[in-house]
Amino acid sequence: MAFNRKQRLRDNIEAIRTAFLLDREGRTPTEAERDILRRYCGFGGLKCILNPAKELTDAVHWAKSDLELFALTAELHHLIRENSRDEMEYKRYVDSLKGSVLTAFYTPKEITDTLAGVLAGQGIIPVQLLEPSAGMGAFVDSMLRYAPQADVMAFEKDLLTGRMLRHLHPDRKVRIEGFEKIERPFNGHFDLALSNIPFGDIAVFDAEYEKRSLMHRAAAKKIHNYFFLKGLDAVRDGGIVAFLTSQGVLDSESNNGTRFLMMRNADLLSVVRMPNNLFTENANTEVGCDLIILQKNSRKEELSEDDQLLTQTVKDNHTHVTTNRYLLAHPELIIHTSAKLDTDPYGKPAMVYLHEGGVTGIAEDLRKRIDTDLAARLDMARYKGTAEEIPTQAIPSATKETKIAEEVPTITESPKEQPSTDYSAEGKAVQLTLFDLWEYTVPQEKPVPKNKKKSAVAKQAQKGNNPTPARAEKPKKQDGESLQPSQKNADDAPKEEKKTLPGDIYADINWEDNPPINGFYETMMTLTPEKRVALRQEAERHRQEQLKRQGVADTLNPAFIPPMGEIKPPSAAVPNHVETEQTVDTLTPHPYDRTLEPHHREGSIVLDASRNVGYLKDLTPYGAMFHPADTNGFQAEKLMLYISLRDAYERLYSYEAEHHEENKPQRGYLNTYYDEFVLRYGHLNAKQNVKLLLMDAAGRDILSLEREENGQFVKADIFERPVSFSMDEVVQANSPEEALSASLNRYGTVHLDYMRSLTDTTEEELLAALHGRVYFNPLSDGYEISDRFIAGNVIDKAERIEAWIADNGEHEHLAEAKEALQALHDAAPQRITFEELDFNFGERWIPTGIYSAYMSHLYETDVRIAYAPGMDEFSAVCDRKNIKIWDEFCVKGYYRHYDGMSLLKHALHNTCPDMMKCIGEDENGNDIKVRDAEGIQLANAKIDEIRNGFSEWLEEQSPEFKERLVTMYNRKFNCFVRPKYDGSHQTFPDLDLKGLASRGVKDIYPSQKDCVWMLKQNGGGICDHEVLRP
Repeated sequence: MAFNRKQRLRDNIEAIRTAFLLDREGRTPTEAERDILRRYCGFGGLKCILNPAKELTDAVHWAKSDLELFALTAELHHLIRENSRDEMEYKRYVDSLKGSVLTAFYTPKEITDTLAGVLAGQGIIPVQLLEPSAGMGAFVDSMLRYAPQADVMAFEKDLLTGRMLRHLHPDRKVRIEGFEKIERPFNGHFDLALSNIPFGDIAVFDAEYEKRSLMHRAAAKKIHNYFFLKGLDAVRDGGIVAFLTSQGVLDSESNNGTRFLMMRNADLLSVVRMPNNLFTENANTEVGCDLIILQKNSRKEELSEDDQLLTQTVKDNHTHVTTNRYLLAHPELIIHTSAKLDTDPYGKPAMVYLHEGGVTGIAEDLRKRIDTDLAARLDMARYKGTAEEIPTQAIPSATKETKIAEEVPTITESPKEQPSTDYSAEGKAVQLTLFDLWEYTVPQEKPVPKNKKKSAVAKQAQKGNNPTPARAEKPKKQDGESLQPSQKNADDAPKEEKKTLPGDIYADINWEDNPPINGFYETMMTLTPEKRVALRQEAERHRQEQLKRQGVADTLNPAFIPPMGEIKPPSAAVPNHVETEQTVDTLTPHPYDRTLEPHHREGSIVLDASRNVGYLKDLTPYGAMFHPADTNGFQAEKLMLYISLRDAYERLYSYEAEHHEENKPQRGYLNTYYDEFVLRYGHLNAKQNVKLLLMDAAGRDILSLEREENGQFVKADIFERPVSFSMDEVVQANSPEEALSASLNRYGTVHLDYMRSLTDTTEEELLAALHGRVYFNPLSDGYEISDRFIAGNVIDKAERIEAWIADNGEHEHLAEAKEALQALHDAAPQRITFEELDFNFGERWIPTGIYSAYMSHLYETDVRIAYAPGMDEFSAVCDRKNIKIWDEFCVKGYYRHYDGMSLLKHALHNTCPDMMKCIGEDENGNDIKVRDAEGIQLANAKIDEIRNGFSEWLEEQSPEFKERLVTMYNRKFNCFVRPKYDGSHQTFPDLDLKGLASRGVKDIYPSQKDCVWMLKQNGGGICDHEVLRP
């Protein structure tokens, strides 16, 4: 079936219209609407959308063969514009469509069905399916017929195509972004990656690849190479990668490194070279491509003979065609019925293969080829064996339990000098204390707590952290949250009175009134009560002996002298290692079991459903891994309160920034949590808190909730009022200028009704007072400030207003429109004449018809020149070459001749051919090549003759021709006016100029006023300018 451009463009427009309708109504498509969406075929082969189609006058820039599509292209732009929120979104849509013209060649359904059917027939039924360049989901649809329960993740960078794909597959993970955005947790996650990947010298930025080898960085510079390596990263060991890609992956000499990395980490299952007419029916283009199927093998040690062939290329010295060695050794892998030597889309020599059976015949031959290859090479044991071990959830499960010291980070509040350690015969570290001077080293032993978690003191005994102080009064419960665990607090349950030994003064210390000092209390609490009494008795005997030697009377209060009776030995305790084993489960990373909030990031400290403190890692749009933190009770309570404080701040700011509406309840929660935190633990920026808070990804943001005033930390403004929008309501303006500023502040436009309410004047009086500052713009049917109206392409704007005036002779604002038009004419740049212009051969703005006329004159034969803006390349054709092309403008090199047409292309691109010559042979009989300086110099002379003759030829043309060319230049380049922002009328009554006077600042600089005025008009911005005194 022939490619009908007009029908395909109409189908695309209706599909886009349907997608916008579904977005507005927020519903799933009906079956009829699904059929409309499925007819979308992308814009590959529809290069007409690259042409301007904004106004009817743009049709003059179109080729005659494309004029029948002008109306539809204009309709497409109108449809996108009216469904875009603003000009910026419209531009993103259009740029996205234009970027897809060269790469959006959708795979025929017969091919996707064939590939999916063969894979399924060989037992490849994926649980996790990846489509990194989904288009309209052809591969996904085909594979879901055999694996309907598969968990699909599909990427599509084109904004409009992604929207339609999401409507067709609302229950799948459709991501409207580039494949490079895939998160690290999905490495080694998928069973099958299936796609028709994009191609071209388009670089992809991937921070992970920037840190890897030179070959990875080189691969990221070409999108098709990057997709292959990234696809292999994403599949698990034994998983399958089946990509339809450009022939450059296998044939390009510069891709040796990429091919090596591919074969170093995967086994080759099949390679099939597809015929060039594969996409002719769908995209009206002939382009060669290869189907490459690999099976990941992470434990591969060496390359096989076939692998080595696949990494190499060979160039035919006669045809200058570069081909992969593996395909040369196996020509049966090329599906075709005829072949010929021609050129590729970039004009380089290439073999062109065609199949007379069309898509149906191609699909049948493809099925036979890959069915045979997979039956012989697919390692099902590797595929099935690994598949049984991997999880099927979106976020990979944690690895098997390892040592706690390796898995669980320990959060400490501040760095402390750790006591020295001694290692016993059993290899366990025993903490030494001041009392080790008396050779006492008794490790603490505690019975296993009922809740199977380490007690705070037990953890402190191992780590040397502060014991948990008495719990302060709990803050009031806010917005459905509680700072304490949801279960009933153990403190509320009746407790059995704890007996203490005589002389154990540390058992009754109130830790809140007597906080730990220099680790001494902490050290004492790590010992058993019996040991503490024994140490005090020993110290008392030592003191008494010193008193006797010195002959001094004992003046110590008897209350501080410990009883010297016999102490019963401590009862048997459960060894610590038993308790450690029982805490492994609670300290092992696991999928985060609560809802991710928008402010959660990699490294955010959070609570899981069991109220354990930890941090998020491997964050994706579909979940994250929760890594518990090994914290003592005191730290855990502090972090729980910090989390509530941070979440309250993030929710408050996000709500007010989005809705421009004050959220008083949420601000109340923020104040409550902050006050409670300061009451318990001190200010956020206190030394003992800073390091702990900075462990959170948003820690620095939270520290900014305090500012320093007079040496004291005070609350930031957000605790009192919104900071994301202005709350000050202007109720009166002293002048029309102030009313205009208030209108711009509140609405971003000239809102006359609002301005009248502030000044108690009529609309006519306001406009008279603002004459010259405000103009009526008939194109937007409203008033605009002069700085915005008289800016940009004033010539185009003036012409459109002239057309409006011609069509609206009776309009009530006709006089104001004429005044605005005159202002545009007065602001237009001075016209540049023909004599002032410097014309260079090959400039892109000059119509190719002029170049064709000049070269036809120079070569004395018909020469046609075309320009492809998508590739920024000129092409030239001459059906009847003559002696000027063959001889006069021909340079004969050692290896090839550069005739006039070849030199013309170099002249258009302002380049020179890289000519080589042979100066002998090496020991292997190969030519020793050096640059042919004489040939290059001669070629440069011919190219300069072509380029310099262009200006002389233009001078000879008629005045009418010159005038048209000059008008074209002025309309295209000499038509812009930079906006002038004059903020001199502004006042800043709340600015403390007296406070600035001590620094020599008497008033605001004019440049600062202009900058503020610019920000008001543009609705914000970034300022970076030098401030000068007036």
